[in-house]
Amino acid sequence: MLVFLFWLSLSVILYTYVGYALVVWLWARLVRGRRKPAATAFEPEVTLVVPAYNEADILDEKIRNCLALDYPAEKLHLLFITDGSNDHSGAVLGRYPEVQHLHRPERAGKSMAENRAIRYVTTPYVIFTDCNTLLNPEAARRLVRHYADPQVGAVSGEKRVRRDGSASGAGEGLYWKYESFLKQCDSDIYSLMGAAGELVSFRTALFKPLEADTILDDFVQSLRIVDAGYRVVYEPGAYALEPPSFSLKEEMKRKVRICAGGWQAMARLQPLLNPLRQPVVAFLYFSHRVLRWSLTPVLLLLLLPLNAVLAVAHGGIYSLLLVLQGVFYGAAALGWWQASRGRSAGPLLVPLYFTMMNVAVFQGAARFFRNAQPAAWDKAQRAPAA
Repeated sequence: MLVFLFWLSLSVILYTYVGYALVVWLWARLVRGRRKPAATAFEPEVTLVVPAYNEADILDEKIRNCLALDYPAEKLHLLFITDGSNDHSGAVLGRYPEVQHLHRPERAGKSMAENRAIRYVTTPYVIFTDCNTLLNPEAARRLVRHYADPQVGAVSGEKRVRRDGSASGAGEGLYWKYESFLKQCDSDIYSLMGAAGELVSFRTALFKPLEADTILDDFVQSLRIVDAGYRVVYEPGAYALEPPSFSLKEEMKRKVRICAGGWQAMARLQPLLNPLRQPVVAFLYFSHRVLRWSLTPVLLLLLLPLNAVLAVAHGGIYSLLLVLQGVFYGAAALGWWQASRGRSAGPLLVPLYFTMMNVAVFQGAARFFRNAQPAAWDKAQRAPAA
């Protein structure tokens, strides 16, 4: 039984991080090109919404970036919402008459700000972007062109992390390269399994108000659109450049928040796991998201003691695998020690970031089950702008 459990655990772990990537890569190659956006110009009216909580120091740069987008000015409406901000955001926004500004003194979190902002959107399409990101000039055009297809309900841009030489920046950037590869494959096969909140657009009519405590607003909103029978498309030609977390500690804080949101999302998106409703969606969602946030981290935790018992009882391959596990986690610990002292983690970055991700799952689950609602607002501190 221990032997069976060990090999089953190892197989699920390898499938989650390697096997699934190979499956969707091959699958995507077979269907790629069937759903290319129309080549004809498609320039509908669109509203760009920017939730900004106490972001006065970077508002000028963000507004100038939005005004510089390569899109007809008369068709691109800018809306900034600063609910709860107690800095001088209002004074900054007051210098830009072309920007619609919403504000009230109460802070209710990003999800509630988005719920309120959408009531002022009169265009058929809406784009949400974070205030601390910079968009490439073609972003709006590249996003909305996909709506020429009536089955597309949302379009997600790509998140890119600015390189600054830090371990947190390198780790986050490496993770997002891997994640972007999977997102592209999911999108080519059928639909993205969760949009990036740094840059995401929706058909305004499909936007549904979120619960006030929602942690991963972008993820839940986009997958509810998938549940309604629409596709969410990935568009890497539209990207948001974001500074990395200020430190490894802040990056870990961000990961814990995301994992808490993952557990919350799994509880609210259970219909997506029904293979009788949308079998392809159920497969993609379970393999790409659910395994990472639930079963696989538990199996990783079990694998080490199981391996130790089998190494003592049988030796051979089990002893070798135990040594490899020890080396991997030892490398992660050494990488943390180096990075926490401001040194480069180098090749230790991979085991370090992998271990951080899976430890964060347990901390996030604990936070979710304790019903720690402030997690919805508790954002990690980002590095200052370059």
